[in-house]
Amino acid sequence: MEHVASATLRPHDHTQGGNTVPLVIITLLFFMWGLLTSLNDVLIPHLKSIYTLNYVQAMLVQFCFFGAYFIVSLPAGMLIKKIGYQRGAVSGLVLAAAGCALFFPASMSGYALFLLAFFVLASGITILQVAANPYVTVLGAPATASSRLTLTQAFNSLGTTIAPALGGMLILSEGVTNVVRTKAEEAAAVQGPYLALAGALLALALLFALVRLPKISHADDDVATSVVTGVLAHRHLLLGAIGIFLYVGGEVSIGSFLINFLGDANVASLPAGVAAHYVSYYWGGAMIGRFIGFAVMRYVSPGKALAFNSAASIILILVAIFGHGQLAMWSIIAVGLFNSIMFPTIFSMALHKLGKQTGQGSGILCMAIVGGALVPFAQGLLADTIGLQWSFFVPAACYTFILYFGLKYAGMYNNKETV
Repeated sequence: MEHVASATLRPHDHTQGGNTVPLVIITLLFFMWGLLTSLNDVLIPHLKSIYTLNYVQAMLVQFCFFGAYFIVSLPAGMLIKKIGYQRGAVSGLVLAAAGCALFFPASMSGYALFLLAFFVLASGITILQVAANPYVTVLGAPATASSRLTLTQAFNSLGTTIAPALGGMLILSEGVTNVVRTKAEEAAAVQGPYLALAGALLALALLFALVRLPKISHADDDVATSVVTGVLAHRHLLLGAIGIFLYVGGEVSIGSFLINFLGDANVASLPAGVAAHYVSYYWGGAMIGRFIGFAVMRYVSPGKALAFNSAASIILILVAIFGHGQLAMWSIIAVGLFNSIMFPTIFSMALHKLGKQTGQGSGILCMAIVGGALVPFAQGLLADTIGLQWSFFVPAACYTFILYFGLKYAGMYNNKETV
């Protein structure tokens, strides 16, 4: 579950050896926020059952979580510019830890406090991410930026792969244990795991406060420059922002509905605790695909790879919609494999040749992550009205635009097209 940052960066003259430690540090962050983000896929059906929610109400989890990116990203960019990347990372870790700690009182209160906890947690993650992806892009040649981002985000996918299976074992009881729990006991099941995560985040905050990282300076962009003007001047940035909105929305939406989809009688009738392990396969596919993409995209145009993967995703979703049983189940899970290279590819293509406007572009792309809040909400509305299986036309439509974007800029890096 990958995201873009909003800080403006000026590349430094790093040696290849000098890039290694910063990339390892960034990779740690990618892993942690992947873990935290994909735990939502376990919490959504869990809270839906406890509080007897419909799909739209259950999707308020993603609405609050990804809505934080839209609200917090620009203030986070200003914070990073004022206090620097390293202190910003520490601040983000501490705030995310506070969000995790809020799950304890929320479990004894109600759904509204859970939603606040999700917002606080996501606000911390937003601050963490505010400089991460542009930071990776400047640690090497621009032509291999997609490849580097794909590699680092493979570890983001390691976090997203581990989290659902772990959450299924620790939080979901159905299909995992024969013990019948009360609603209060079900709600309290989140306490231990999220307090442990809060402790881990605070430990990471201490690590980042002590470790020595290279200074990353901010470009001297005119902050008064109209963001809208910047977008209109670069069509590939505008289309890339739409692509980020729809990609994050589609990916998150599939993950959010996956446990309920696999529990559907027409698909696999899996108990929630068992289905959670298959959510790990969905995110695990993205991890495997990123390692493959890291190698392949050194030779294949990013746009062509993006178009191929989005076309494959559309076909698989349609099979899941019109199929049933094991065919529908494995088709929707396989979409994860083809999600793999989409975010870093769209991100690097959208920022191509923006120069001093790279920071503004990054901020726009970060705000576009709000797709993770709105697209699942739209699918929830459709699921409540025409049925869960048919509602997957929403992510299929998202990938259709990404296919167009990939084909339009297929020659971006080999001078076949000027943007």
